[in-house]
Amino acid sequence: MVFSSLLFLYVFLPVTLLIYYVSPTLKLKNIALAFLSLIFYAWGEPLWVILLIVSSIVDYVNGRVIGRYRGKWQAKASLVTSIIINLALLGGFKYGNFIIDNINALLGTSIPNTGLTLPIGISFYTFQTMSYSIDVYKGEVKVQKSFMDFLLFVSLFPQLIAGPILRYSEIEKQLQGRTTTLRGFTYGITRFLVGLGKKVLLSNYASAVVSKLFEQSGPIAGLTVTQSWLGMILYAFHIYFDFSGYSDMAIGLSHMFGFEYSENFNYPYTATSITDFWRRWHISLSSFFRDYVYIPLGGNRRYQLRNMLIVWGLTGLWHGASWNFVLWGLYFFVFLALEKYIYGNLLKKLPSALNAIMTFFVVLMGWVLFYFTDLSAAGQMFGNLFGIGGASLLNTESRLMLTNNILLIALCIIGSTPLPAKIGRSLISNFDERGFGSALSYATVLVGNTALLFICTVSLIGSTHNPFIYFRF
Repeated sequence: MVFSSLLFLYVFLPVTLLIYYVSPTLKLKNIALAFLSLIFYAWGEPLWVILLIVSSIVDYVNGRVIGRYRGKWQAKASLVTSIIINLALLGGFKYGNFIIDNINALLGTSIPNTGLTLPIGISFYTFQTMSYSIDVYKGEVKVQKSFMDFLLFVSLFPQLIAGPILRYSEIEKQLQGRTTTLRGFTYGITRFLVGLGKKVLLSNYASAVVSKLFEQSGPIAGLTVTQSWLGMILYAFHIYFDFSGYSDMAIGLSHMFGFEYSENFNYPYTATSITDFWRRWHISLSSFFRDYVYIPLGGNRRYQLRNMLIVWGLTGLWHGASWNFVLWGLYFFVFLALEKYIYGNLLKKLPSALNAIMTFFVVLMGWVLFYFTDLSAAGQMFGNLFGIGGASLLNTESRLMLTNNILLIALCIIGSTPLPAKIGRSLISNFDERGFGSALSYATVLVGNTALLFICTVSLIGSTHNPFIYFRF
């Protein structure tokens, strides 16, 4: 089940909100939300929901042992057990076939594949449960003694299948006590619908064009330079609005139930350097690798370049069991290292607009490596983009495609900046400042939300193209 589906919008979410709010105590609310979250997950993964529960049990038990034997060998053994089991689960399901394929290619063997499918969200919830055990061992969070509350932390459906990567410290207190105000609930609905709009009205339409260009029109060798740039630019917007839209929906849903999640995106396409970009893109993943890999390796104190290399190699590998993702991570390592050691100071002297354009160009070239798992196809795309290998600049078909999608590109550019949010906040504050009061402000938000929901619903009814790109990670 995905957030941008009619089943979720008009059945699951209303029923869940009703059950949650009629539950008389916080304990019953937590129990209800945990079971409903498991149902949500089981809808798409009826078998592997068992794996989610097992992973929760493993780290709940390890957390209890660490807390009981703090400072003793049993605590360290439990921490090691947690890390090994979580990485084994992630490695077996996500990287088992990749490892086998590379062994077979290298040694000429015929080891059969595992036959395992990738459970949805395993990259997210294994990091969550493992980080809990680590934080308990470090004394940064208290041991959670209620298994049901811990299961809720792991399975909470807003962020379960595509993040953001939630740390226990973020909602530790919220599990024990939280309230939902009208303002918070209204914000949650608005934030959810903004994310839904990003997904349905921008990402899906951009994805449809990308799919037509790169997947349905035959070999990419036949694409013009214009078509190649159009496809890659729209792919950049597709992946941004898809993932940031999901994060917006997750944050909005969390507010509806009294939780507050940290931001996961901060207008990354306005970044003025690659360093700045990674402070703005998938913030929860970047901070996870910083706190649990980069700093323990020595951070900035020693072997900084080596630490960066390891982190970005792992960041690429986290996104998928394919060499193109590893190269994608190492690609960003190179530019981050260059900024840090060679031309970082020069960037500070250049106009911010120029830096933003150059940063977007570097990121866009990285998306080529990200999209094409076949490295020869990636090489062909690089050739197409720069007119190498016989790609023509423009033809009638590419001119028509560009004309038909120029409005979509313009909307994507505007939507990837803070401008729409500033306009929305300005309208609401303007009502309050003129003395119209919060009633009119709420009415304005209600009308806007209703209109946005209606438009998204019409779009969903009329379209069958509704993928979530990060589900496969």
